[in-house]
Amino acid sequence: MWRYKEMMPVEYEENIITLGEGWTPLFKAKRLGELLGFSNLYLKDESLNPTGSFKARGMSAAISQAKEKGVKKIAIPTAGNAGGAAAAYAAKAGQEAYVFMPDDTPDAFQIECEQYGAIVEKIDGLISDCGKIVAKRKEAEGWFDISTLKEPYRVEGKKTMGYELAEQLNWQLPDVIIYPTGGGTGIIGMWKAFQEMEELGWIDSKRPKMISVQAEGCAPIVRAFNEGLDNAPPFEGADTVASGLRVPSAIGDFLILQSIRDSNGYALAVSDDALLEGVTPLGKAEGIFAAPEAGATVAALENLLENGQIQKDEQIVLFITGSGIKYMDVFNSFS
Repeated sequence: MWRYKEMMPVEYEENIITLGEGWTPLFKAKRLGELLGFSNLYLKDESLNPTGSFKARGMSAAISQAKEKGVKKIAIPTAGNAGGAAAAYAAKAGQEAYVFMPDDTPDAFQIECEQYGAIVEKIDGLISDCGKIVAKRKEAEGWFDISTLKEPYRVEGKKTMGYELAEQLNWQLPDVIIYPTGGGTGIIGMWKAFQEMEELGWIDSKRPKMISVQAEGCAPIVRAFNEGLDNAPPFEGADTVASGLRVPSAIGDFLILQSIRDSNGYALAVSDDALLEGVTPLGKAEGIFAAPEAGATVAALENLLENGQIQKDEQIVLFITGSGIKYMDVFNSFS
C-alpha cells in the first residue's frame, strides 16, 4: 500500500513499518456470480494481507506514524483482527503492545497477539468496555491509544483500499461496494480516497453506491440509517459470532452514515446463520476461506436484489475483510 506514500501521513521513509500489506487481489467471481445470478461480481480479498485481514493497512499507517512521533507503547481494544495487526506492527517497530479483548473472543486472536509479544488482557464485556479501560489507564501507563478513530492514522491506511480498487479497475470505480461494517473505518477511508483521487484528477465524480452490512445482533448503523439519524445510539446487548461486527457503538458513526447517504447507498443486517452460510459459497465457488464478516456480504445479496438496491448486471465488489482461519471454533460450533 506504500505505493501511495505521497498521500500517506509519514514524512520520513525510514519510519515506514511494513510487512508487505496492501495490493490485495481483485478477483472477478465468475463461478460465484453464476451461482447467485450476477454477471459482474468481484471480490477484493483482504484476507491475504499480513495477519490475515484488512486491519494490517490501518496498523501499518498508525504504527509508522507512532514511530515517527517517538511512541514506545501502544494500547488497543479489539474484537480480534485489529489486536493481532497492532501487535505485529508494534513488534516490527520495537514498541510495547497492550491488547484488551472480550473474553469470548476466539482463542486464535489471543494466541496470535501473544506470539507477537503483546500483553493481552481479556475482559468480561464488549469491545466498548475494553475501550473504556484503555481510555482510563492510558495517561498513567504512557500508552498511545490506537483505538479506531481515536487517532487519525488508521483511516489513512484503510483509504488505500479505495486507491487500489480504482487502480485495479483502470481508474473507474464500480457501481456498488458491499462492505461488512463494525467500526466502519473501511467505508470512511475509501470515501476519503475517492475525494482525494478526484481532486488529483485521477477519477471523475462518479461514486459507487456504498452498502453497509451488519449482523442482526449488533446493527447500530442499520438502525440509525433506517430511522434517519445522523448518529447511531449504542446497540444494547450486542451479540454475534462475527466478532469484527460486534461493535455496539462506532466512534465514526456519523461519517459512516454520511458516506452511505451521500452515495445513495444502503444499510442492512443479516442473521448469524445467514452470514456463516455465506462463507460456504466463497469457498466452494472461489477457493476463498473467508471470515464470518465477509460471509455477511454474500448473505446480503439476495435481500439487496429483492428490494431493488442492486441489479444483476451491475459491477459489484464484495470486500473479504479477513480470513476464516482464526474462526475455527466458531465454524465448529455451527457445523
